[in-house]
This record gives sequence, structure tokens and C-alpha cells, in this order.
Amino acid sequence: MSGSIARATLEDVAREAGVSLATVDRVINRRPGVRERTVARVEAAINKLSYRPDPAAARLARNRSFRFCFVLPTGTNTFMGQLAEQVRQTAEWLAVQRAFVEVLHVDVFVPDELAATLERIGPGYDGIATIALDHPRVRAAIDDVVSQGTVVVTLVSDAPTSSRLHYVGIDNTAAGRTAGSLMGRFLGGRAGKVAVIAGSLSLRDHAERHFGFTQVLSTEYPALSVLPAREGRDDSDRTRELTRALLAEHPDLVGVYTVGAGNRGIGAALEADGRGAEVVWIGHELTPHTRRFLVRGVMAAAINQDAGHEARSAARILLAHCSGEPLMPDQERIRIDIFIRDNLP
Repeated sequence: MSGSIARATLEDVAREAGVSLATVDRVINRRPGVRERTVARVEAAINKLSYRPDPAAARLARNRSFRFCFVLPTGTNTFMGQLAEQVRQTAEWLAVQRAFVEVLHVDVFVPDELAATLERIGPGYDGIATIALDHPRVRAAIDDVVSQGTVVVTLVSDAPTSSRLHYVGIDNTAAGRTAGSLMGRFLGGRAGKVAVIAGSLSLRDHAERHFGFTQVLSTEYPALSVLPAREGRDDSDRTRELTRALLAEHPDLVGVYTVGAGNRGIGAALEADGRGAEVVWIGHELTPHTRRFLVRGVMAAAINQDAGHEARSAARILLAHCSGEPLMPDQERIRIDIFIRDNLP
């Protein structure tokens, strides 16, 4: 027999207890004016029917709604485009919960611009989810916004010493260590230089990945020499020129690790140089571009975080905090995925 058990309503509780809806509402919200015997009858009915309050219905009854803002980066970062699309899809679910979402795009590589945006919009929203730059100016802006009563969640990149409520993203040091381990194993004992191309080491996720990567290579693969990181601001044109320069300057280059985005530029430079099969390239995020490079054998592995999970998690955390509802920590943990050509979904 298929089907689901209907969720008990306030009307069901009132009918079971033999009282009015107003009385049930008073008991549930712990308001005075109800006799102890009546409270006991209502509580017995709640337990018998396994009644659970519907937060969205409660907000509707009180004419209460929430406004959230997601602050995402400008630019050509494909993963951030995927994240923005997932936020838009999540907004449809939030609207049913009487929570409404707006998306703003800002250059997160410029701390003054990101901080000014947070300060300007903060008072107008109940909650903000933002890509964070771990910079004193941005941390101060987050602290100011929180002090005014707006909850802040950091997304993908963290500012852990700020007053933000929660970080939604992968463990980036572990992701960098994973990339280092994969690089060493794929190179199989070869010696040479390994390049690192970041968006910006001012982004904590990029800095932590870089740290984890160099930590593994320096301790476990001494035959590999990690070159100083170069910053491409997640821009494909910049990363293409950086990769071309690295290939020209270092004939013994055996590996490239992309800490951030700009993968189209890196892949194009490797293919144009004819060393796509020779240089082991490891990067982040499964996008249409990295998928194509994985299939061609130009990219060895992509370390991925689920944009949909992150958008939904940030939304759940903001909504739960504003509604006073509990969280399930295991549900909000973002996993590190590893994709190679042979296990593409």
C-alpha cells in the first residue's frame, strides 16, 4: 500500500482536545490565560497526533516574511555562474517559506567594494549570504552588519574571525592537500616544477588550498618543486597568458594546479603548446569547460564542490536562524568530490 500519512493540523489538535483554535495557539506559544487541565488536554492531543508546527504557516498567520540577499562575484567564473543559477532555483523554494531572495554581483577581489556593498545593503535584509574576502575591511563590514541585526553566512570562501554565523563550503585546506596527493601520484616519481595559478590569495579558500597543496608536495614529494603562486583573478584571458609564460619560462614544468577558476585559459594554453598530455593539470569545479578538458585528457582531475548543495544549505541556515528552528549539522556539511575522466556524472 503506497501513500503518506497526512500531517496533523492545528484544527486536528483542537478537535482532539475539544478546544478552540485560539486555545491551541495559546498553549503552543506558551501564552498565559489557559487552565492547567486544558493545557494538559492540548499537550496530550499534540503527542497523540504527533503534531509539528508548520513554520511557513505560522509566518503566514502572523503576516511575517524574510528578505535574504546573496552577494556573488562579477566576472566569467563558470562555477559562480552555476552557483547563481542554483540560488535562483533555491529562491523558488524559499518563496514558499515566505522568504524572498535577491542576488547582487560585486567584484569580490576588491575589499573596499565588497565591504561597501555589505554595509549599504545590510539594514535592508534579514540575512545575507556572501562570498567573503578575508580582509580587515570586509571583516569589519560583516561585524557592523551583524551588530545591526542582520545575520551573515559566508559562502565558498570564509572570513572566520568575523561575526558571521556559519561558513558554507568545503574544507579548502583538505581540498588543497587532496590536489597535492593527486599531483604526486599522477606524476609517478617524475621530477620537475609545478605551477600554481590562483584567483587571489586574499581569498581564504584560495590561500588554504595553496597551503594544503604545498604542504603535501614539500613533505611527501621532494622531487617536485612548487613555483611561487601567480594570480589570475579567475579570468580566462589572464590565466591563459600566465600559463603561456610559465610554459615558456620552465621547460621542466611537469604540473599545473589551478586553485581557482580561469580554466578555459589554462586548458587553451596547454593545448596550444602541445603539452596537454605531458603536463599534469589538476583544478577545481566540474563545469562544462573542465568536463571537456577531462574528456580530452588535458585535465587530469577536478576537485568539486556541489553548487546546488551550497545554495540550499545557505538558504536553510538563514531561514532556520531567522525562524528560530533547529539545524541538522550533517545535512549542511559540504563534501569534496573528485572527478576524473572515468567517473564523470
